[in-house]
Amino acid sequence: MEQSEIELEYERRWKAMSPAERVARSSAMFAWTRQQMAIRIRNTQPGLSDEEVRLHVALQLYERDPEVVKLIQEQLSHVSC
Repeated sequence: MEQSEIELEYERRWKAMSPAERVARSSAMFAWTRQQMAIRIRNTQPGLSDEEVRLHVALQLYERDPEVVKLIQEQLSHVSC
């Protein structure tokens, strides 16, 4: 499958970044992703506190790790009291 011009340009710009710039860019994208998830959760469950939203985002991010999910659910049960 051939890469599009957009993908090639993205790759070119990514390679031109310093390691610190790559880390900063990745961190910004991760923060944006968490923010979008929080917005979606708030729209579907408007009564949640900020802490509950944060934990629900974490549940979605770590849903494939049962041990982490258990820890998050435990924290969520304490916040919901």
